Amino acid sequence: MSIVVVPVRYPLSRHSKATLREAVRIAGERDADLTVLHVDLYQDGKGVTRSDLKRAVERVVGPVERVRYVVRRGFLVEETILEEVAAERADVVVIGSKQASRWRRMLRRFLDDPDVDTFLREKLDCTVITVTAT
Repeated sequence: MSIVVVPVRYPLSRHSKATLREAVRIAGERDADLTVLHVDLYQDGKGVTRSDLKRAVERVVGPVERVRYVVRRGFLVEETILEEVAAERADVVVIGSKQASRWRRMLRRFLDDPDVDTFLREKLDCTVITVTAT
């Protein structure tokens, strides 16, 4: 069974909504389970719940079958997403172009020429799809 992971902001931004719609489409196309992930930063302490996330997602895309809503607490969004993707053994990660830029900045600290797609494929063996909000 394939797994698609889509990290989103809460409340859902315009970019998160576009990324979410594409992830739902891809999960349906691949007959995959979908994990909608939000990282609630310790330093922000918003206290987002899975129910909050589910309601927000369903307002945008309607009810989705075979979906799991996950809220993880962390200090760094990118690292927390990578940990969840690895734990889920995701086949596909759908990220927004803004998130890809943040990952590049994070990876730049460790690598000379950060390429998020290559990094994730090498480290996690998954496909990364980047979505640009229109």
